[in-house]
Amino acid sequence: MSRGPYRPTATDAEVAGLLRGARSAVILTHAKPDGDAVGSVIALARLMQHLGAKATVWLVGPFPPWLDRIAGSVPVLRFSPHEPPPAEEFDRIVVADTGSWVQLEQLAPWVRQRTSRTVIIDHHLSGDEDVATVRCIDSKAAATAEVVGRIARLALGLDGRPLPADLAEPLYLGLGTDTGWFKFSNVTPATLRLAADLLDSGVDAPGLYELIEQQDAPGRLALLARALASHELVPIPPERGGGHACVMTLRHADYKACGAEGEDTGGFSQHALAVASVRVSVILSEQSPAGADKPLTKASLRSKPGPDAIDVAAACQTLGGGGHARAAGAKLAFPVETARRRVLAALGIGA
Repeated sequence: MSRGPYRPTATDAEVAGLLRGARSAVILTHAKPDGDAVGSVIALARLMQHLGAKATVWLVGPFPPWLDRIAGSVPVLRFSPHEPPPAEEFDRIVVADTGSWVQLEQLAPWVRQRTSRTVIIDHHLSGDEDVATVRCIDSKAAATAEVVGRIARLALGLDGRPLPADLAEPLYLGLGTDTGWFKFSNVTPATLRLAADLLDSGVDAPGLYELIEQQDAPGRLALLARALASHELVPIPPERGGGHACVMTLRHADYKACGAEGEDTGGFSQHALAVASVRVSVILSEQSPAGADKPLTKASLRSKPGPDAIDVAAACQTLGGGGHARAAGAKLAFPVETARRRVLAALGIGA
C-alpha cells in the first residue's frame, strides 16, 4: 500500500478524452456509498451511456435506502460480503470519490490487476497513488460530483449548454450531501454556479432533499438524544487556540436499544458545532459489544473553519484514517475509552 503524496496526474480534459475513447466502463466507489459517491458513479455511468459506451456500476454495501430511486435504469451490481467480482473486462475502470485500497475493500484485488486501465476521480486529501496511474484529484472541489460535472461538460462538448437532466439529479445529490446542502465551508462560487446550472437542467431540489434527508426512522431521533446526553466539553489549550472539543459517545448497546444503524449518526456533529465555543466535534461509535475480543471504535470528526481551524484530516491520518480538513474519520481497533484518548491526543488536546 502506498500512503505517499496523493497527487493528480491528469486534467479534466484528459480524463474526458479517455472516457470518450472507451466502449465499456465499470464505475466503482468506496464501500458504504454516501450521497457524493452514489451521485458521482450514477452520473458517470449515464455520461458513458450518452457517449455510446456500455456502463455498469459496482457497489459494496451497506446501501442507502434511496439507491434504487437515484440509479433508475443504470445497471448496478450490489456485492454481498466477500463476493468476488465477475469475470468481466472493461476498457476503463473508473474509481470515484476515493483513491484508497482500504475503502475499495473486496474489489481491491480485482482493481490491482487492472491499474493501467483505471482512472481515479476524487476530491479527498489522501489516498493510495498506486490505485491508478491516471488520477484526476481536486481537493478544493466541494464534492467529487463537482469534478464529474466539469468532466461531463467537456466530454459532451456542451459549450455552456445545460447538462442532460439524467446527469443533473445525481450530480446535485453529490453536491448537496457533501456540502450539508450548501451550508459547509467547502462551498465555493464554482460549487454554487454548478448547482445553479443543475437547477436549470430541471433538478427538483426540494423533492431530492426530502428523499435523502427526511426519511429517518424514529430510532435515529432516539439515538440523537443519547448522543447529546453523552456530550462532554473538553478544553482546548490556549496555545491551540482555546475553546472546546465536544465529544459524544455512543455504545453498541445504544444502537441496539434505539433500533438504529451505524450510519444513523450522520449530521449529529452539526448540533455540537452550533455551540459558540466548540471548534471541533468528535463522535465515537462503539462498533462491537463491550468486552469483545476485537474491539472497534469509529471516530467521526468535524471542525469549524476560520484562521485557527483544526485540520481533522491531518489528525485522522495519524490514526490510519483520512478525509477532508473540516470533516474526516478513522476506525480504531480499541475500546471506546482508549479511542477517546488517542483521538484527543491526535488533535493535540490530550485530555
